[in-house]
Amino acid sequence: RYVFNYRASYAEETDAVVHYLIKLRRLQPRQIAVFAQQDAYGDAGFAGVAKAFRSLGASDSAILRLAYKRNTVDVDEAVNQLKTQKAIKAVVMVATYRAAAKFIEKTRDAYPGMIYTNVSFVGSTALAEELQLLGPRFANGVIVTQVVPAVGGYSSMVLEYKNALAKYFPGEAPDYVSLEGYVAANVLIQALKRTGPQLDTERLIDNLESMRNLDLGLGTPLSFGRAEHQASHKIWGTALDETGKYQPIELE
Repeated sequence: RYVFNYRASYAEETDAVVHYLIKLRRLQPRQIAVFAQQDAYGDAGFAGVAKAFRSLGASDSAILRLAYKRNTVDVDEAVNQLKTQKAIKAVVMVATYRAAAKFIEKTRDAYPGMIYTNVSFVGSTALAEELQLLGPRFANGVIVTQVVPAVGGYSSMVLEYKNALAKYFPGEAPDYVSLEGYVAANVLIQALKRTGPQLDTERLIDNLESMRNLDLGLGTPLSFGRAEHQASHKIWGTALDETGKYQPIELE
């Protein structure tokens, strides 16, 4: 009762990107592998891929899962496993930024046309910086799914966030992580306003659960309910260009 989420889940992110790879990039399910951390985070991302396969009528039993140990960048086993497969054309990555960058570094030359996708947890800014150190060809085209609109876009929430960032943290660069935090805080503020000055926890929870079609300027409405404590199920797509900047891409 007391836990609310603003954002879509990692499983929803990987589900969305698999639909994008198959429907828009015209890949076959057998051409998609998963590179995932060996923990609950990696499992959640893998579950989204499996769900997408099932919803598209493909078997999820033969998905190639390339794994690495949490808190390491030891990706050699995953790289060697990939090299035994000839058909793979896209890797859905559920990793931290250093492991993701290391995996891309070790496979880019062998698979110049490979599509790499990451979930938002990777840390978009950190990943971009790490790949730029390796060189433009490592960064260019790498996809990161997001749970907020493009930081470089012009949605009213993004513009409001940038103004607040410039005012309170001058010199701090706009970033997907802090934008997500700003949105989550705004959801709470709306609930506090509705609760009024006679504030107590139960009234606040009741007001959150009655929140429907809240428009914060994201381009998608946010809603909660008694049985629905996740406000957004929307996934946005971004891809790095050769200068290391994220550009919006359409996922559907």
